[in-house]
Amino acid sequence: MSRDQIVRSKRNPSSTGSIGETISTNKVIRQTYTLLALTLAFSAVTAFVAMAIGAPPVHWIVMLGVLIGGPFAIHFTRNSVWGLVLTFAFTGTLGFFLGPILSMYLGLPNGPQIVGNAFTATAVAFVALSGYALATKKDFSFLGGFIVVGLIVALLAIVANIFLAIPALSLAISAAVVLLLSAAILFDTSRMIHDQETNYVVMTVSLYANLYVMFLHMLNLFHAFMGEN
Repeated sequence: MSRDQIVRSKRNPSSTGSIGETISTNKVIRQTYTLLALTLAFSAVTAFVAMAIGAPPVHWIVMLGVLIGGPFAIHFTRNSVWGLVLTFAFTGTLGFFLGPILSMYLGLPNGPQIVGNAFTATAVAFVALSGYALATKKDFSFLGGFIVVGLIVALLAIVANIFLAIPALSLAISAAVVLLLSAAILFDTSRMIHDQETNYVVMTVSLYANLYVMFLHMLNLFHAFMGEN
């Protein structure tokens, strides 16, 4: 801290706390994005392994169980080394589950384009939304209730459509989920900025889950729009 900052802090003691909070917030953001990049890379490796060995698709109940149960387990161990261990186990497992799905899409005549477009759209959406929240520093906490209710409704619709198998409903659900997860990215980024969540492991898992599920639904949307020819 410079001499002028010290003088100002003596005149306004609250400024010291403000500087400390800013440093702490920036540290959480930096740690979150670093761990997120590592977990995404690890997921890519496990997905490649699954594709290489021809792993079969997992049942949707198993994937849903991991997506819901994993974050709960990590939350309880978030302040220990086990939080990091479980984070990589969680993201690595989901990456492995993704492998057979990617193999299925890549096996289509225009599969590489579908996967590439879904990946690009997901990445652009994340960078744009998270960057907007960081740049504007707006508080998006008001979206919390809407996101929770929306995702519960979407989950029920997904389960129902597994048995109904209505293509139009599948597309509507995917579009709705992409919008909900876009809001969730704004919400989660805002939580870091405004110190509503200070644990970078928890934030990493939340953002990773948003990206993972968004990518799955982007695949479904691009598959429908681009066709199979």
